[in-house]
Amino acid sequence: MTLSFPNPTRAYDETRGLIRFIGHDGLNQVQFLLPVAVFDREGAPGRRKERDYLLAFDRLRDRILTTARQAYQSRRRHTIELDLSAFGSSLQSAT
Repeated sequence: MTLSFPNPTRAYDETRGLIRFIGHDGLNQVQFLLPVAVFDREGAPGRRKERDYLLAFDRLRDRILTTARQAYQSRRRHTIELDLSAFGSSLQSAT
């Protein structure tokens, strides 16, 4: 089966500094964890809020889901944490 994302829901976990989203491989559910630090530009002043992170996720959704699929193909687990190295530094400049 291929990984799909039929549910566009994503959630911000302030305690861990993550955005969580779910993919499905057939009947198997795969949880993805995306540290919000991937959206922070180096040297950017101020602190973003939940709304800012979720909007950044939505703007980059296609790229994030493509990267999530690639990560899942290389390591099929029930929980996958993505990091900036999965995207390259260009993700920070895209937000």
